[in-house]
Amino acid sequence: MKEIKRTPCRGGNVYSCCHQYNSGAVQLKKIGDLTYYDLGLTACGQVYTNKDMVAAIAFGHFTTPNPNLDPMCGKKVKIVDPGTSKSIIVTFNVLFLKIKDKITKQNTPFRESIPPKEKLAVYLRFLATGDSYQTISFSFRLGHSNVQSIVLEVCEAIISNMKEETMPTPKKEDWERISNEFWEIWNFPNCIGALDGKHVVIEAPPNSGSLYFNYKKTFSIVLLALVDAQYKFIAVDIGTYGKNSDGGILSHSNMGKALEKNKMNIPSDRELPGTNEKLPYVIIGDEAFPLKNYLLRPYPSPQIYEDEQKKVFNERLLRARKVVEDAFGQITAKFRIYCRRLKALPQNADKIVMTTCILHNFIKKDGPETQNHELPLNSTSLPNHIRSFPR
Repeated sequence: MKEIKRTPCRGGNVYSCCHQYNSGAVQLKKIGDLTYYDLGLTACGQVYTNKDMVAAIAFGHFTTPNPNLDPMCGKKVKIVDPGTSKSIIVTFNVLFLKIKDKITKQNTPFRESIPPKEKLAVYLRFLATGDSYQTISFSFRLGHSNVQSIVLEVCEAIISNMKEETMPTPKKEDWERISNEFWEIWNFPNCIGALDGKHVVIEAPPNSGSLYFNYKKTFSIVLLALVDAQYKFIAVDIGTYGKNSDGGILSHSNMGKALEKNKMNIPSDRELPGTNEKLPYVIIGDEAFPLKNYLLRPYPSPQIYEDEQKKVFNERLLRARKVVEDAFGQITAKFRIYCRRLKALPQNADKIVMTTCILHNFIKKDGPETQNHELPLNSTSLPNHIRSFPR
């Protein structure tokens, strides 16, 4: 390991490190304020190619005699462009290290096992493209059955190792933080989440009749999700028959039963901002859900025509509730399997959908937070009934 000093474009010092091969040091190339170098065997014991997103640090930052075991290996790096405020977070290796032990198999005298990093690449390719197992098997030169078993193996590893980290059971302080964010960003007080369901289209399961056949004339399972103000999933219920309604799914789900029995650590009533009136914390949903003391829904359309306050209430509720619709849109944009018919049995589709929710939260964990970008209340581009009501 040799530390090499280079002169950056905008002053200061840029340090990088590379390995010594028989032919000498690897040539470093410099573009902008970043220094790029050819990849190979690294100090952390991993072999990378130039397509991998890897950041190098100076040798002096290692704290253990054996760099392969150093805690610096696998850390996430955020690269920010000060000119455009764009940022990149390198997370592949972090995700890999979290599930590596679960997906690593022992080599035998007969053949070597599939490398765990290749298994993760196969699974991410499956999620990102929605390609069939057959197409992915051609791309990675693996058997069709191997690709299918890899997908399920990585699913189970992600669920067992990362579910509690990315989707923990909220505590009272967590509910209070979510409520504050809903008020600051979406101007809806005492709200602890937005609730909605999404149909995930699957192939018709064998001998299932019309259980999975929904009103959209497709076969599906339902993803029922509770989302916070930052588009992160708080709790999900996956796998219900597509023929069921959102309200019925909630009442029979563990989440709905826990809400009904007040077993989700939700804090006691809190005063509304600017008043002395105490009201309970609530979840907001659309017309498909019933009205409860913990669940708010919009006023029916006939009631809002002549009542300005009900109309304003519906506008506030719909604006705050759209975070769950946006979260579904984001997860669909990230994982294109939602744009195709999922060729998996319902029990396997449940695992795939759960891992997409976990990975969505994992990606959002260190991403930029949502801010309030609404127009000023005196803006002439807003209707009168919105400009006039207080924040």
